[in-house]
Amino acid sequence: MQTETQHWQTRLAALAADCEVPGASLAVWHDGQLREYATGVLNTDTGAPVRTDSLFQIGSVTKVWTATQLMLLAEQGRVTLDTPVVEVLPEFRVRDEEATKAITVRHLLTHTSGIDGDLFLDTGRGDDCLARYVQACAELEQAFPVGDSHSYCNSGFVIAGHLIERLTGQGWDQALREQICEPLGLTHTWTLPEDVLRFGAAMGHRDGRPAPAWGLPRSVGPAGLICARAADVVAFGRAHLTPGALLADPAAMRRPQADLPNPHDGGRWWGIGWSLDEWDGHQVASHGGDTIGQHAMLWMLPDLGTVIALLTNGGNSIDFQHRLVTELLAALQDVQVPAPLAPPAQPVAVDVDPFTGVYERAGSRIGVTQHAQGLRMTTEPTGMLAGLAQPRTLELTAVDASTFVGCSDDDPTWIPVVFEDRPDGTSYLHYSGRATPKRR
Repeated sequence: MQTETQHWQTRLAALAADCEVPGASLAVWHDGQLREYATGVLNTDTGAPVRTDSLFQIGSVTKVWTATQLMLLAEQGRVTLDTPVVEVLPEFRVRDEEATKAITVRHLLTHTSGIDGDLFLDTGRGDDCLARYVQACAELEQAFPVGDSHSYCNSGFVIAGHLIERLTGQGWDQALREQICEPLGLTHTWTLPEDVLRFGAAMGHRDGRPAPAWGLPRSVGPAGLICARAADVVAFGRAHLTPGALLADPAAMRRPQADLPNPHDGGRWWGIGWSLDEWDGHQVASHGGDTIGQHAMLWMLPDLGTVIALLTNGGNSIDFQHRLVTELLAALQDVQVPAPLAPPAQPVAVDVDPFTGVYERAGSRIGVTQHAQGLRMTTEPTGMLAGLAQPRTLELTAVDASTFVGCSDDDPTWIPVVFEDRPDGTSYLHYSGRATPKRR
């Protein structure tokens, strides 16, 4: 036991250093035991060390918690997955009137609503911030018709959070505590800065330096505002292994609801809140989360009873996470984690001219141009994200007729990109979980 603990502590530190990750916290539930590890610093300016009880921003892993809250309400008969949102929130609107009527709870939790929803809007710190955010959704366009495809949608989960408020009569933060945190005994899981500051909290980093801001506004809470220690994230994952720990039927959230247009980007299907895949014959339910210079991952292998949470505050986090989980699962469960999609050994001849142009959605503008090796893709954050996210340029290499991979000079990780022409004539670029329509 002591030898194994020292081994993984050493590997965590070595991989973090190799991937230039300032600090990381790891918790593993395996064979009926919890193991916790920590390395590095919370903030490179202060040098405060990461401890196993340090809090990191888990970002969009929060979405699984919000989905679980609504599933609890569904099991109580207070809502169904196919309840139209307007039945609970009559004031809910998006720009398309037919979409407004058609969007259901299931569409929100499976990212199939079609809402062009990376709206990072600060509506204040008051308890009415989610209600005010939902009012602002009246201006959101549709990226595609309701239920027609899949596109990761932060706004959909803020709307889901306000549904929880209306159904429980509580603010989302308080409902989260009563529905999940208190039943599971989670003492190191919080949403508001004044609570997080009572603990050692990580600062996000970019290029090895502290990020320009610490956190996101309260109005996007249900989409990504939880801060937690790794052990609490694992405890939440474990609750999804055991019927009755939270949900009577947690497996219902792991049943595929939608095929992903880009199956190389973290999963092949989407369930209720969970990204779903299969590794070496085992189902994997997972979710990642990015905030301002922080990144989190939660993996769960239900048939093996294994749960892993890895929280980081900068560096080449994707490469770090993949290398670590690959080593862990090979050693603990003899499970081979698939390698990320990479350029083929032999070049693939593709007519790239139809893919060039400008693709745009809320929060992002993507330009695709030709260059000597194939395609160049440049992402430009817009709106509120213009001051928080960073532009990125990827040189794309063809894998097949519509699938490409690319990496940037400052990050060697290969990122998959899929181009799609829909039957209605609309062209899309599928990248980072989003379906971005071609505008010109």
